[in-house]
Amino acid sequence: MPKTIRELADELKVSKQTIQYHYQRLSTKNQQKNSQGTNMINPKAERIIRDKVAKPLVANNHQISNKKTPKTSKENNELIATLRREVEDLKSQRDKQLATKDQQISSKDRQIDHLIKLIDQQQQLQLTTVTENKQLKDHVQKLDDLLETFKSPQIRQGNDKKEDPNKNRIDKAWWHFW
Repeated sequence: MPKTIRELADELKVSKQTIQYHYQRLSTKNQQKNSQGTNMINPKAERIIRDKVAKPLVANNHQISNKKTPKTSKENNELIATLRREVEDLKSQRDKQLATKDQQISSKDRQIDHLIKLIDQQQQLQLTTVTENKQLKDHVQKLDDLLETFKSPQIRQGNDKKEDPNKNRIDKAWWHFW
């Protein structure tokens, strides 16, 4: 059953601020609010907060108990259980992060493969375009050569037909009349 921050603080004999501090650092899926907007702590979040709050308490108790009395096996068992839970939580977090990273890497691999395919297609298109351009240039050159050979005889014939206009001209200068 979910508890409020005050209830958990009273139960653990710590301040509300301490519980609030640890609650705010939980992942958003472990944080929840009731219908009035009050922060509620679910059992999983409670266990995480207990583990975090219990560590300093255990450390403080350990220092105090070292001075007064040796630890009992019950305290040791609680500490071991707390540490094991924390190790399991850390392992699960690590596994989730690794799974996320694996998904991201595979997504990047797919993107890279797609980009390589696009680059290959672009290069093939470029090569095809260059080949077509070369063929067109060769074709234009052949047409120019053919046009040149066709025009050459006509130019020679045209030059033969042209006569010097000054040959048939009669001297009509005015001084000839004197």
